[in-house]
Amino acid sequence: MVSIHDFSCRLDSYLEPDQINLVKRAYFYAEQAHDGQFRQTGDPYITHPLAVANILAEMQMDHQSLMAAMLHDVIEDTGIGKGALVTQFNDTVADLVDGVSKLTHLEFETVAEAQAENFQKMALAMAEDIRVILIKLADRLHNMRTLGVLSPEKRRRIARETLDLYAPIANRLGMNDVRVELEELGFKAMHPMRSERIAQAVRRARGNRKEIVSQIQSVLSNFLEQEQLPGVVIGREKHLNSIYQKMKVRGKSFIDIMDVYAFRIVTDSVDSCYRILGVVHNLYKPVEGRFKDYIAIPKSNGYQSLHTTLFGMHGVPIEIQIRTREMEEMANSGIAAHWSYKSNESNKHSHARARQWIKDLLEMQQRAGNSLEFIENVKTELFPHEVYVFTPKGVILELPVGATPVDFAYAVHTDLGNTCVACRIDRRLAPLSTTLQSGQTVEIISAPSARPNLAWLNFVLTGKARGGIRHFLKHQKESEAASLGKRLLEKALLEMDISMEQLEPSQINRTVEYIGAASIDEVFADIGLGKRMAYAIARLFMDADSNQQLEAGTTSNFTIKGTEGMIVSFAKCCHPIPGEPIIGHLSVGKGMVIHRETCHNIKEIRTNPEKCMLVNWDEHIQREFNVALRIEVINQRGIVATIATIVTAADANIEKISIEEKDAKMSLIHMEIYIKDRLHLARVMRRIRNNSAVNRITRAKS
Repeated sequence: MVSIHDFSCRLDSYLEPDQINLVKRAYFYAEQAHDGQFRQTGDPYITHPLAVANILAEMQMDHQSLMAAMLHDVIEDTGIGKGALVTQFNDTVADLVDGVSKLTHLEFETVAEAQAENFQKMALAMAEDIRVILIKLADRLHNMRTLGVLSPEKRRRIARETLDLYAPIANRLGMNDVRVELEELGFKAMHPMRSERIAQAVRRARGNRKEIVSQIQSVLSNFLEQEQLPGVVIGREKHLNSIYQKMKVRGKSFIDIMDVYAFRIVTDSVDSCYRILGVVHNLYKPVEGRFKDYIAIPKSNGYQSLHTTLFGMHGVPIEIQIRTREMEEMANSGIAAHWSYKSNESNKHSHARARQWIKDLLEMQQRAGNSLEFIENVKTELFPHEVYVFTPKGVILELPVGATPVDFAYAVHTDLGNTCVACRIDRRLAPLSTTLQSGQTVEIISAPSARPNLAWLNFVLTGKARGGIRHFLKHQKESEAASLGKRLLEKALLEMDISMEQLEPSQINRTVEYIGAASIDEVFADIGLGKRMAYAIARLFMDADSNQQLEAGTTSNFTIKGTEGMIVSFAKCCHPIPGEPIIGHLSVGKGMVIHRETCHNIKEIRTNPEKCMLVNWDEHIQREFNVALRIEVINQRGIVATIATIVTAADANIEKISIEEKDAKMSLIHMEIYIKDRLHLARVMRRIRNNSAVNRITRAKS
């Protein structure tokens, strides 16, 4: 257990004396605040904040982070408020402590909802100061180290959250040491028996491998010395969780995984990295397709290194990573190294990348409908196996494996994603659903009038694209609902011999306030979505002593133009088409659903003005409508093809076609086609009926 004296001595190596005194002052303040409190291990509570600060000191974090680590549970577990911390210390430290305190559990109906809400709060806290998440990671790491005293059920719950949330965040911020330890401790808590079995197998294998590892290490070191290249060769240990995941996900045996020998060569400069790469490729034959240059193109979390796999002596596979000392520090500490190496350019880039990631998280958080949708969108951002693609100007973009041109478009800019219509991959036109590969150049073709397609959600991968599409479609639906609602209200008012233009602004404002809406546009949208009835709102606009009533079944002058968008839909039970008498059913959340007047599904409510209204087709409606046909035919070869040819020749498009056997002589063809109006349908049905094999044709009902 670390004492405050030992801790202070550790800080001497990189902090100023006055900064160390501030950290010690924070410690004594926290010790007094937590006086009488104990952890479940039986230790005084102050041992936990001190241990958290010690983890951050190992990363050489700044003194304000260490002070906040000492105080991180004061607001939550004692009667001390944020204001007292501002008075005692300063605004920055108080904000950090407050940020960490806000990331505690709330009560939610489900574990998934709790985790999603916590992560949403975490994104907001990180945006204020990224050090909040570093303190929280250190806090979680120490809690994981002392997990043994808890019940098995609680251990598993905390371990699952750690593996699902905290370890991926540590990975995304490039903090490899923290990530590995969180994963190892999480794996041990989740699967104690599997962890112990693999650990025993690793210990046995390590004994058998010791001689070969020593030989390879010696050969590599001697070769670097001969070529007069600076570099330290280190054997890399395989971690238990990593072994388990490879066995489980990739279906590999333990022997296959342990057969690979892994080494790291740490050198002094980027130039030496590439020279050493040439030397090891000259020493052993490289495996084709297994070389990765993460120095020229760093990973999204700032990780830089050269990776190569070689056929070593006796055909033994050797994995080698080559990097500089600064890259080694970055690989282990990630964004935390920003505070140790402030002048280093690569660390500045890493910090900028982390900032950009958090900015993207915030954008997704603002566009998401709720915390569960947000966490769903962000899952792919937390598990990034990247592909690297180029813009036409040569800028490199990192995207997760499986990303499409639509993901690329949203990564460049949300507006480009919203207006994209096609793409070129390596100068050739390609579908927007194409899976991108590293090294491709992607060009997005956009049109100002274009808008996202709901079908894109079936193949987009990134949270930014998914959130952007949903956000646009949601607002598009609200806009269309408001437009429809305004028309419905105007129609209701006209039947009371008044128009919207004749209403006084004060009259409108009083009514809007009375019904509890934020604006008249919200009222329009609610009417369009069927949440409010137009005739009821119209009555509210009228004087209180008005005797005018809206008659049920009043003749409507409301016309369907076919351009209302998502807010007007056509019932699939009766497939209404222009030329037929129709009725509009106001459905909550769906807007107006158009039925044929004779449709049995609205027979009970068709005279209820609160739910239905008579509507007319616009004379100049221009769009195609879906109709279902049921055709009884004599069994003969090629009859389906014959019917399809007749339909196509009559300028109708076939959506679906299927056939079922009725009896030995007759079959039934079920067909859905797109036609323009009633006359067009009559022409199509007449041509089908004229075929000698057709016994009967009718419109089908769902």
